[in-house]
Order: sequence, then structure tokens, then C-alpha cells
Amino acid sequence: MTSAMITAAQEVSSGETLLWSGAPRQGVFLRPADALLIPFSILWGGFAIFWESAVLASRAPAFFALWGIPFVLMGLYLTVGRFFADSYRRRRTTYALTARRIIVRSGATTQSLDLATLATMSLREHSSGLGTITFGSPLFPMAFASS
Repeated sequence: MTSAMITAAQEVSSGETLLWSGAPRQGVFLRPADALLIPFSILWGGFAIFWESAVLASRAPAFFALWGIPFVLMGLYLTVGRFFADSYRRRRTTYALTARRIIVRSGATTQSLDLATLATMSLREHSSGLGTITFGSPLFPMAFASS
């Protein structure tokens, strides 16, 4: 029995049968959105580091040095930190499917989605056997379509 199945079995109520359990792909990897996010993060981080180094070299008032620190930290997170944060979050996430609901456990938080109330479900399976199951409407793409 895998750790995902053990974790999922703990969340299944009496009277429910566990149909499937699993976990997201592990490790650090790139997604299609990174084609835009990586250049943006490099520009952001590069400018923030340039700003901070110029302020420190010019002996500007402490306010300016302190002002740049959050931007440098955000640049570091956008450039490299977000990959490790995403990997950490996925490592702590498990999924379970019963005949009545979908259970998503991430760390100490558990969400349960009733299958009867979901408007849409879609499956995108790759030739490798991996895939993506989407429950409900994706919010981000719809933001551009709405008027």
C-alpha cells in the first residue's frame, strides 16, 4: 500500500469505498507558464539587485536600502524559490476518489468536493500515462473570457 493510499484511507468515511488514490508528480519541473514567468523573474530580480547594489554603493539614506530589500526577496522567490515551494507543496499533497467525493489533502488541510455538485470534470492524459484531472471550471483562463 502506497503512502498516498494510506493517507487517503484515513480520510474516507464509513460507508465509502476508496476507488483511487494518488499524489502529484514529484520534484522540480517547468510548466508552460514558465516561458513567460522565467524572463519576467530574471528582469525583476536583476533590477531589484541592481537597485539595491546601487543604493548601497552610493551610501544613500537607510530608507532606500530598506526599501529595496522586499523587492530583492521577491525577485529571489520568483527566480528560484517558487520551484522549491511548489515541489514542497506537491510532496505533501495526496488525492483520493470515492464514489461520492474527491478528497485533497495538502499538509494539515483537507478539502472535500462532492461529485454531485461539480459542474464539469475533464481529463487530459499524456502518452506517458500521466495526466491532469480538472474539477470545475479553471478560474484563470475564464478571467480573460468574461466581459
